[in-house]
Amino acid sequence: MTAVPKTKLTVAEYLAIERRAEFKSEFYGGEMFAMAGASVEHNRVSKNLSGELYGRLKGGPCESFASDLRVRIARTGLYCYPDLVIVCGEPQMAEEDKDTLVNPRVVFEVLSPSTERYDRTTKFRHYKQLPAVEEYVLVAQDRAWCERYARQADGAWTHVEFVGLDATLELASVPVAVPLADVYAGVTFPTDEVVG
Repeated sequence: MTAVPKTKLTVAEYLAIERRAEFKSEFYGGEMFAMAGASVEHNRVSKNLSGELYGRLKGGPCESFASDLRVRIARTGLYCYPDLVIVCGEPQMAEEDKDTLVNPRVVFEVLSPSTERYDRTTKFRHYKQLPAVEEYVLVAQDRAWCERYARQADGAWTHVEFVGLDATLELASVPVAVPLADVYAGVTFPTDEVVG
């Protein structure tokens, strides 16, 4: 028997399916990947961070968007749903789909056990290929710990960790600082240890 090759979807087919779908899927290399549901703690962290960013950016040139806004990385072909993004200036949308953002300045991913490795490696490599992205922030859900990667003028990325409920997450490309105590308000950590 000969194996039947798997049919690859076009971007147009993916977008048509996604518009009708009851759940979100990312898209890469002609394949769709359904996004798993998130834990209560993941949702609390995302909700807290979204609220804090909204309040701090309100009325300024930048705004934040939650996980329902799809992002396209044209250089790699990835369509994905970051947990949060910050856009400065007018949001630019993909020509083929006016619901797909192409110019996030800051991308946030709240880490889950099932996605942490992907978020730290493969997904970060994709985001690096989007010229608009100046910062990538990883936010733990099981401890008070955020990591910020910031693109430098020479293309290198610097790494800073913000650890503990007394720390404050400070962004480099947007004048925003959020206390980790606010990011993790109401979050129950799996142990008494709240520091990385």
